[in-house]
Amino acid sequence: MSGRADVLVVGAGPTGLFTACELLRRGVGVRLIDRAEGPSTTPKALALWPRALDLLDDLGVGGALRAAAFPVTGLDYFSGGTPLASFTIPEELRPVHLPQYETERLLTARLHELGGKIERGARLLAFDDVDYGGRIDATDGVTAVVEHGDAGVRRVRASFVVGADGAASAVRGALGIGFQGTTYPLSFALIDARVEGELPAGRLLYYQAASGTLMIAPLPGGVFRILAVLPGGGERVTVESMQRLLDERGPGGVVITEPVWQTVYRVHARTATEYQRGRVFLAGDSAHVHSPAGGQGMNNGLQDGFQLAWKLAAVLGGDSPASLLADYTAERSGATDRIVADTDRQTRAWMARTRTRIAVRDTLFRAADRSGLVPDRVFPVMAGRRVRYTPVRPTQEPSGRPRCRFLGRVPGRLRTGMVFPRELAVRYGMTGPGPAGWTLAVVPSSPYDDFPELAARALDPWPGVRRVVLHPFDAVPLTGCAEAGYHLVRPDGHIAAHGHARDLGRLRAELTGVLRPRG
Repeated sequence: MSGRADVLVVGAGPTGLFTACELLRRGVGVRLIDRAEGPSTTPKALALWPRALDLLDDLGVGGALRAAAFPVTGLDYFSGGTPLASFTIPEELRPVHLPQYETERLLTARLHELGGKIERGARLLAFDDVDYGGRIDATDGVTAVVEHGDAGVRRVRASFVVGADGAASAVRGALGIGFQGTTYPLSFALIDARVEGELPAGRLLYYQAASGTLMIAPLPGGVFRILAVLPGGGERVTVESMQRLLDERGPGGVVITEPVWQTVYRVHARTATEYQRGRVFLAGDSAHVHSPAGGQGMNNGLQDGFQLAWKLAAVLGGDSPASLLADYTAERSGATDRIVADTDRQTRAWMARTRTRIAVRDTLFRAADRSGLVPDRVFPVMAGRRVRYTPVRPTQEPSGRPRCRFLGRVPGRLRTGMVFPRELAVRYGMTGPGPAGWTLAVVPSSPYDDFPELAARALDPWPGVRRVVLHPFDAVPLTGCAEAGYHLVRPDGHIAAHGHARDLGRLRAELTGVLRPRG
């Protein structure tokens, strides 16, 4: 094993596979290595929320994935056996459940269709030529020292490296990057099994008791995942012990008949102190781990990989300067920090033991149920519809004090840095099977407005930027901006900048920083 690659991806889990696929379909040469001798056979992560499903749709595996998965329609909470709260997830925000090995199988098949392969039994040992000052342009590549079974130790030269090799990341260790955070003072017992007894279809069930929480989640094939906080932090799980916890905390009348997988694990909330060092980047569990509450982990890793893939492709293809990659840590760590905070709140609710804490938790759940705010405020966040990369330059926002700038402060309204509405992106061909590029979505004030033509002229130095003229009736209800203007949309669907007719100079400034002019 030797030679050179545009990008070396370390780790063939969901994040590594997805990143490799996205790079390949953008014409980037990839080598994907994994230390395991064969594919994973454990279910591990289950939930795929709509934002991740969007990405998988565009990659071409969404249809097969949905056909194999089990849809989740809502969440029901109980306290001491008494119904506490029930939340139905709006259809457009619903996740699906699929064992991780099935997601990996579908991604592997797509990788092979794109001409890629997994080099198994390959263990990363070290790096040469890493610039520890963090400068991407300090070297022209990185040399990875890899041990490959009987073939011995080889060196692989790559322009960039993506470490997607899990929480015990060899890439992170070789770079000396810290992994800061905490470990929760409790253990979780988990069993995937077929059961006898009545359970509502498509519902996530949370049974909260003084001894700890028990969750039941549906999987494909008539299997259910039963997850329980272990009393006293026990370290062993058996069918008998899980049945006992199910009888004590659960709905009653449900019997575990056929175990599929079982494990005990500790929950950590940790993030890498840096997501990038020189030409080496971290993604997925290599960069962050957190509580499984809300099923956000795999979804977050796929979004890491998506951002890295389009940016690396743009830099390697000469379309963008290397500085395009400088925002990766800030953007993805910011998104991850919000997930860690959300999942921490949910996990601490599971840990409530004292009467006071249980009473406070139950009161909050009842209030949330009565208020009706969860479908509008919570589920869009869990679905990935509210991920936002905070603007850092004045030119990313409209000049002056337009009305839409204030409306953007209302929870749920579209803001710069958020993902452009999927409905509009699909309808106007801004995303789909082909790799998306930069798009300028223009909204005129009337059919006779000359602003779309002025915007087209502003794009002359960047012919690769696609201009799309949106009908105001389509755009205004979803964007919240009724004034003639534009949204500059990145290849990953996030809004890089928003402005109005007077802001075309700002638009040119934004494009100058991210794309090299042509001609």
